[in-house]
Amino acid sequence: MNPHAGEPLPPLEIPVTRTLIVSGALASRDFQDVHHDAEAAREKGSPDIFMNILTTNGLVGRYVTGWAGPHAALRKVAVRLGVPAYPGDTLALSGRVTAVTYEAPEAPGGESATVEVAVRGAGRLGDHVTGTVTVTLRTAAGQEGASPGEERGAAPADRKDAS
Repeated sequence: MNPHAGEPLPPLEIPVTRTLIVSGALASRDFQDVHHDAEAAREKGSPDIFMNILTTNGLVGRYVTGWAGPHAALRKVAVRLGVPAYPGDTLALSGRVTAVTYEAPEAPGGESATVEVAVRGAGRLGDHVTGTVTVTLRTAAGQEGASPGEERGAAPADRKDAS
């Protein structure tokens, strides 16, 4: 991968479901009722439950690292929330490389470049999230001892599950 400033990332559309909103809130230990109780959300002025910022951060990070590949390391996610994302919305993520800094060949850990990406996530009401994500790309040589499947968390092919 040889990214360059101005390069667009492929778009990604994520359906915003009740399950995504509730499970994201629970996984991030955000027990605010507006993320899981529609009646409580309405009592507080919202038409329905809505996605929390930690779920949004995770989806933005997933979007950029999915583009950058298995050798990328997420370094910084700086986002600003806009309009809420409600069940039934589709979060349309887009991005563009804004800066690339190539590392010296002797950089530690096989680091090859630091890439900054401007991101936007829009729904039916407008921009849900805007921000910047920074990732460090690594060469395959920087991932010593791991096969491509293991780098992505897959089990080795010859591993047998105990029955």
